[in-house]
Amino acid sequence: QVQLVESGGGSVQTGGSLRLSCTVSGATVSSRCMGWFRQSPGTEREGVATIDSNDGTNYADSVKGRFIISRDNAVSTLSLQMNSLKPEDTAIYYCAARVVSYCSLLSDLYHWGQGTQVTVSS
Repeated sequence: QVQLVESGGGSVQTGGSLRLSCTVSGATVSSRCMGWFRQSPGTEREGVATIDSNDGTNYADSVKGRFIISRDNAVSTLSLQMNSLKPEDTAIYYCAARVVSYCSLLSDLYHWGQGTQVTVSS
C-alpha cells in the first residue's frame, strides 16, 4: 500500500520561500512518476510539478522558474522548493505517486498524501 506523508507547509510573506517534503512508503520513488499538486477553496486540484523515472521534470506555467521538484531515492523522499512565493500560491499542497508509468500534470491516476497547507500573505 502506497503511503505519502507531506511536511513543511506553513505561512510566509510574499517573496519568501518554503520547502515541502514528502516521505514515501510502499512504492519505489526512483521508478515511478512523482508529483506535487495543489488545491485552493472552490477550485479544482491542479498539477504543480512532476518528475519522472529519468529525472525529467515538468512544471505548471504559473510556477516555472520559481519552484523546483526533486527527489532523494536513498530515503524515498520527494521535495518541492518554492521560491518567490505569491499570494496566489496559497493552497493545500499534495504529494502524489503515479499509478501508471507515464507522467501527467492532470490529477487522475495518482496515489495521494493528506496535504499540507501553504499560506502566502501580501
